[in-house]
Amino acid sequence: MIASAKENLSSSTIARLRKVLAEVSAFFEEERSAPEPSAVDAAWMVMEAANDFGDGSTIEACRRVIDADLNGTLAAQSDLAIVNDYFK
Repeated sequence: MIASAKENLSSSTIARLRKVLAEVSAFFEEERSAPEPSAVDAAWMVMEAANDFGDGSTIEACRRVIDADLNGTLAAQSDLAIVNDYFK
């Protein structure tokens, strides 16, 4: 069935399909190589969601992560765990 479908496609259609395949493959390759958001970027996103839900303890954890980054120090692992696990 696939062999007969190939015979019915014009060379320009095959070329377009190959181009689309290359674009889709490049998109997924880019997604795989995209860096993870930094802890601070994640903290900002989580803080926005936590604010919408009125989740005060998570907001405070996010603020501590952001403050640590601004002060050039490391955030507490417990605060990072809250941020990293919020959407799971």
